[in-house]
Amino acid sequence: MRALATRVPALLRERAFRRYWTAQSVSLIGDQISLIAIPLVAVLALGAGAAEMGLLKTAELLPALLLSLPAGAWIDRRPRRRRIMIAADLLRALLIFSLPLAYAAGALTLTQLYAVAFAVGGCTVLFEICNATLFVSLVPKSRFVAGSSLLNGSRAMSFVSGPGAGGLLVQLLAAPVALLADALTFLYSAALLARITPTEPPPAPSAKGYVTEGLRWALRHPTMRAMFAASGTVQFFNLMFHTLFVLYATTELGLSAGLLGTVLGSGAIGGLIGAVAAGRVVQGIGIGPTILLGYAAFTVPLLLVPLAAGATPLVIALLFLAEFLSSVGVMLVDISSGSLLAALIPDALRSRVAGASRTLNYGFRPLGAMAGGALGTALGLRPTLWIATAGATLCLLWLLPSSVPRIRTLPGATTSDEPAPEGGSREGVSGEGAEPGSVDSRL
Repeated sequence: MRALATRVPALLRERAFRRYWTAQSVSLIGDQISLIAIPLVAVLALGAGAAEMGLLKTAELLPALLLSLPAGAWIDRRPRRRRIMIAADLLRALLIFSLPLAYAAGALTLTQLYAVAFAVGGCTVLFEICNATLFVSLVPKSRFVAGSSLLNGSRAMSFVSGPGAGGLLVQLLAAPVALLADALTFLYSAALLARITPTEPPPAPSAKGYVTEGLRWALRHPTMRAMFAASGTVQFFNLMFHTLFVLYATTELGLSAGLLGTVLGSGAIGGLIGAVAAGRVVQGIGIGPTILLGYAAFTVPLLLVPLAAGATPLVIALLFLAEFLSSVGVMLVDISSGSLLAALIPDALRSRVAGASRTLNYGFRPLGAMAGGALGTALGLRPTLWIATAGATLCLLWLLPSSVPRIRTLPGATTSDEPAPEGGSREGVSGEGAEPGSVDSRL
């Protein structure tokens, strides 16, 4: 038993982090169910086309553009960010519950779907900006890569199990009913977060230029500027892609919901491999080169998706390969770039820079979704997917001339490997950090 315990990662032997990690893991599986179920609600239950899919994705992502900057400033002045996360989880559960209830009553409409998508997106903005602080309150800087690897390993596992479960639930039940699983995961996440009491950084004092200070700091920092530009490029073009992918796979490629979920879930095993390998890759080539490698592996394989045509086995093979390689890449990006961001950002600016990050990067998502819907209607699905996948590779042009490829280690990391005690502080850790993931977008 003792030998088995020593194989458990050190952070998971820490009760507070274990509860936090479990809450994130369960919620991520629910998110992946919704990722396939909500578009299928629009397509199968409500007859949405390319333009409606663009509006749906825009409604989901628009809060990141409109709310992230003011939310970051508001949260930096709050002493209890964890309580905001719990409230956001509970509200998201209620909003998701409303969809199957309306479906059962025969009253579900695209308008309600848009409204719920927008409201859930707003709650997600609050949750994720607070999460930037909670992560570094629980994890010492010397373990940022390890902590990010565990969280992104859970995300990779959700990529494997979530789409398959979502597709199966949609096929066995109905797409709106499948969303009940996601609502339950939000409730479970809230219950676990309520059981941890980490010491959070004190509220930042308000001053002139307070709201935009995080944005100005990020734009002045050359490394941050290059990473935000690369991530923003990926967000825009990948959301063009993602907006039309389910419609393309089900209509032009003729895949059923269950088969599509199975292909994506099995291909996402690459994410597990990427999460496990990220630490060793960072040790071997450095954190900056890992970021560059991750972006290349994330974007280039997606060119196989619009290339897919012909017999169903060939289509499945190309989609699987695209998903597998891209999932490896996104894990390398999120773990390495998330850890680097977590080491660069001052604690007093944490939520404001996280808000600025979501404004600069995630703000491109609704623009990409709108562009995808418009181009998909005007040019067709496959030509638009060619534009989206080729455009995403342009992210490398921001990184190559920057300082990122030359960064080998995390700035300011110490050799201390002591975890943060629950309800206590961490000796020797400055508290500089950001949200542990930075791209958070996939096939």
